[in-house]
Amino acid sequence: MTWRWEYDPDEAYVIGGAPPAFVAEVEKQADELVRAAAAFYLDGTSYQEAGPKGNVSHVPGGFFLYLIVPRHECLYVHQATYL
Repeated sequence: MTWRWEYDPDEAYVIGGAPPAFVAEVEKQADELVRAAAAFYLDGTSYQEAGPKGNVSHVPGGFFLYLIVPRHECLYVHQATYL
């Protein structure tokens, strides 16, 4: 498996209607968080410890909530808020 990120449950629900510049910032930050998670959770799918808690990432124009699931090798973006 390869680390990735995705909108949960889907893009329209999480970020639909937000300006394209804000969406680009969210996706850019999600890419960076995935690279960091891949470096930190080297055992990925065989990870056995307690999973990390969800977190907030601030980007220009707002913020988004995400959850890293090492065993899925995935970062899930759950909510994006454009201010």
